[in-house]
Amino acid sequence: MDVNAAVAAVAAIAGVLTGVIAMLAFRFSEREQRRPTRTSLHTDPVLPPGVDTVLSVLRSSAVVLDEADGVVKASSAAYALGLVRGGKLAVEPMLQMARDTRRDGEIRQVELDLPRRGTGRGEALAVSARVAPLGSRLVLLLVEDLTEARRIEAVRRDFVANVSHELKTPVGALSLLSEAVMDASDDPEAVERFAGRMQIEATRLTNLVQELIDLSRVQNDDPLEDAEPIRVDELVAEAIDRCRHAAGTKEITMAAGGTADLHVWGHRGQLAAALGNLVENAVNYSPARTRVGIAARTVAQPGGDLIEIAVTDQGIGISEKDKERVFERFYRVDPARSRATGGTGLGLAIVKHVAASHGGEVTVWSAEGQGSTFTLRLPEARAARARAHQTSHRDDMSSQDDMSQQDGDTHGLDGEARRASHSSPHSSDPSAYETLPSPEVLP
Repeated sequence: MDVNAAVAAVAAIAGVLTGVIAMLAFRFSEREQRRPTRTSLHTDPVLPPGVDTVLSVLRSSAVVLDEADGVVKASSAAYALGLVRGGKLAVEPMLQMARDTRRDGEIRQVELDLPRRGTGRGEALAVSARVAPLGSRLVLLLVEDLTEARRIEAVRRDFVANVSHELKTPVGALSLLSEAVMDASDDPEAVERFAGRMQIEATRLTNLVQELIDLSRVQNDDPLEDAEPIRVDELVAEAIDRCRHAAGTKEITMAAGGTADLHVWGHRGQLAAALGNLVENAVNYSPARTRVGIAARTVAQPGGDLIEIAVTDQGIGISEKDKERVFERFYRVDPARSRATGGTGLGLAIVKHVAASHGGEVTVWSAEGQGSTFTLRLPEARAARARAHQTSHRDDMSSQDDMSQQDGDTHGLDGEARRASHSSPHSSDPSAYETLPSPEVLP
């Protein structure tokens, strides 16, 4: 019995010790959890109340630094721009600004050019950084990406400079010619010659102003507001008729072919102007006694059929370095030839904008000395009209739902339309159409 009692006493003591040890371990663990760790110093509770919510809705990239220059909070945009790496602010000028602001409490702002991550082409990000104190210990850094704004501003400056230059040329010529007419008032032949030159310059000035108006209109207007089904044959016939006189002067044969009775959906005036510009360029840049062909066909695509209208010439062709720039405003492959033909460098830019606004595209195939093929791709009328009707119906239904559902439906539909409009290949193969013979000399 004594042995059993001793065993029981030992067991009781062991149980009590086990309970005491477990209770102490639990208390120690609880205290360790409440103690701030190195990691917890960089979590949201360190921020003043409400700051985290404000930072989450800002469009700017936001970074909050503590007194040791550690990152307490950083938005996803800050990581995307490469501002934060390894828990530290990676841009030394911004880090120095933060230290100066922490020292004297003054708000600082500066514009910087940062290297773009993941590219080896030397491209830079233009950013505006603003640093301000946040409470007694923290510093707030807000960074705004100005790259796109600077690009748009550069495009605007270039456009204004190009327009000024293009307008100055004919205006200056008219001024000089008018002085020449006044000085040659007693010479009827000279007056007639100068007057003819004045008419040429006045026509060039008129064409330039009109194309500037057309370019502004196609960039600002929505062509699908007044859209209608349009026969491709009618657009081709109108483009040929527009260039008939110029082609006849150079004895250029214009031939239309391809699939008949095709329809596209869009603005008749804009589409006629776009195709007319392509045919006019083909005539202007082709040698005399050659041929210009216009062919249309249907191309099946998963998002809906496309109509391809190809304009092929036997002209001087376009070099590889120029093919990427021919659709830029005021860009000319041969400036001297453009002056002789009255070209303004805006025709292909108008074609590009018209094609894009109709959900299509324009591409070019060319080889120097062999000619060029410009291909205008547009959604087929039934597919385009179905998408337009679906968009309108979706918008009407979405207006009855909550705002979040409306946004989701609209973005999804827009994405589908973009995929459909860009599903075609980005190169024009002239072999898809009837091969035109080599330049022929007509009797």
